[in-house]
Order: sequence, then C-alpha cells, then structure tokens
Amino acid sequence: MNIEVHICLYTQNWRKTQDNNKLLQLGGFKKTLATSKIMVELEEQQSPPADQNGNDEIITEGASVVLGEPPQDENGPPEVHSDVEVLHEKVTKQVIKEGHGQKPSTYSTCFLHYRAWTESTQHKFEDTWHEQRPLELVLGKEKKEMTGLAIGISSMKSGERALLHVGWELGYGKEGSFSFPNVPQMANIIYEVELIGFDETKEGKPHSEMTVEERIGTADRRKMDGNALFKEEKLEEAMQQYEMAIAYMGDDFMFQLFGKYRDMALAVKNPCHLNMTACLIKLKRFDEAIAQCSIVLVEDENNVKALFRRGKARAELGQTDAAREDFLKACKYAPDDKAIVHAC
Repeated sequence: MNIEVHICLYTQNWRKTQDNNKLLQLGGFKKTLATSKIMVELEEQQSPPADQNGNDEIITEGASVVLGEPPQDENGPPEVHSDVEVLHEKVTKQVIKEGHGQKPSTYSTCFLHYRAWTESTQHKFEDTWHEQRPLELVLGKEKKEMTGLAIGISSMKSGERALLHVGWELGYGKEGSFSFPNVPQMANIIYEVELIGFDETKEGKPHSEMTVEERIGTADRRKMDGNALFKEEKLEEAMQQYEMAIAYMGDDFMFQLFGKYRDMALAVKNPCHLNMTACLIKLKRFDEAIAQCSIVLVEDENNVKALFRRGKARAELGQTDAAREDFLKACKYAPDDKAIVHAC
C-alpha cells in the first residue's frame, strides 16, 4: 500500500482511579454503546452515512462475524509444524495457511506481504506488514536478491501464507547488502510471506508502465470484485482484492496526480480503505480498522464514514474519549443519520 500514516492511539489501560471517574462521567455514553450496538449495525444499512467518495462502498455491516488474526512476529519467525516441501535445492516451504484458486505463472504480477529474517541471527530486516506496503513482484523479472522468494511465490495460491527458507545463493549472495536492507554476507534467509493475489499479464506489465486510466480502471475492477466477495461474507478474500486495488494507487502514483485524475483515483482508493475497515471490524481487528480509516482522513478529514467507523473501532478497544470525539464530529456533518446520532 505505499502509504505511511502515523496514527496516535489513545491508551487502553486506564488507571483504576481514572477509570472510576470516567465511568461516572461517561456512564451514559458507554451504556448507549453497549445496549445499542446491534441497532447501530442494522440502522447503518437503512440510513448509511453520506458517501463522499463514490457510490461503491460497502455499507452492509450486519453479516456474521468471521474471526481472524494478522500474522505476529514478537518472537521471530513463527513455528510451523506442517510438512516441508522442497521447491529447489536452496528453497523449502512450509504452509502456514492454505490459499485458494490457481497459482501464478511466469510474468504474473504478484502482490505480497512478507517479513524477512537472517537465519543465523534471527534479525528481522524487512517487514511490509508493518510498513503497510505490499510488494509488487513480476515473476521472471524479479531482482536477483528476490530469486528465492520468487520461487516460493510461484508455488503459492492467493491467500496462502507460508514460511520459506532460502539459501544465500538465491538471496543477497556472497557479498550481502550494506545499504537498505542490511543483510550480512552469505546469509541464509527466512521469509514469512503471504500472496495477496496476482494479475495474469502476457508481458508482465508493472504498474509503472501503465497509463493513469489503466491503473485506476484495474483498481476499480478489483474493488468491485472485493464488493462481490464481501456480500458473500468472504471477508479475507474481499480484503485481498481491496488491498490489490490500493496497491495500484500508492504514494508515488498519487503524488503525481492533480485535478480530475486525483479525484478519479480517490473515488476508488478511499472506498477500498473504508471497505477494508468494514471487513476488519467484523474480524475484530480493530487496530487495523483504525489505521485504514485514518488513511482516508488524511485525504478527507471530514469523511463521515471514516469518522464513524473509526469511532466504532475505538469504542471496541475501550478508547472511549477518542471514540466519542469521532462520533461527535461525524454527527456534525451528518446530523440526520440515525446510526451516528444514536452513537453520540
């Protein structure tokens, strides 16, 4: 997602004395959130906040919840107990999560998240999840140091997450890398990688070679595919489509756009972030939902849906003051919206 946003989150752990005081002062607000959550969900379908960025945002939030967790790395590479598959003399793979559909072919444009550690020291030197920047990799045209990673990706299906062990010969080589990322000499590499999805193209055409209209059009098709999957309650698959759509409109691309072209891009990009938020709230991944809303609010500080959904996510995390601030601001710009007024 070529997007860096610094998000200030309010602390979730209140001191007991502060907690008691706030509960006394805001008891009515918390009670409203607790007792009317289902009503808010249903009312949002009937009277959604005004759509300021296009008409294709997902507004239905009454489907069943599907639990899911993002990958964690507090203790280095994850422990995986699945069978080891030898893909190459220098590349092995263990599946962490199964994917779906077909595997990418040569010249497919693949979108992936990964973390990378040196095998000997367990030093993490790259993390696209943390940076919210999916990597775009064209199979058959990857950089030399990505050869082992590309071999692993070519064996994966969309949505699959796996652990790869790559020998130094297919990584950063004998010399290593002394710039960014900093990788020692002859370092074997461990990758935790997830294939978000891929586009099949005959020439392996990267984003940088597409016209503005091609990139926006391709992103819009991905968004529509994501909407269809959302309606089928396939939330993880829907998010993959939204994330691929967003990848077409990273910072480097958006900085070049002005006037109608920037408006066209934002009319696709912002709804994708908001639809990602709807998925993440259902998956109870509230911190990530807050991050997606905050990305939209950087571009449009008065976006009602972003304010309302961020408020809902903050309320779920116990960030009562921050949630109330979002709800009140949303209410200011949508005073006739029943769900928002009820939350205030």
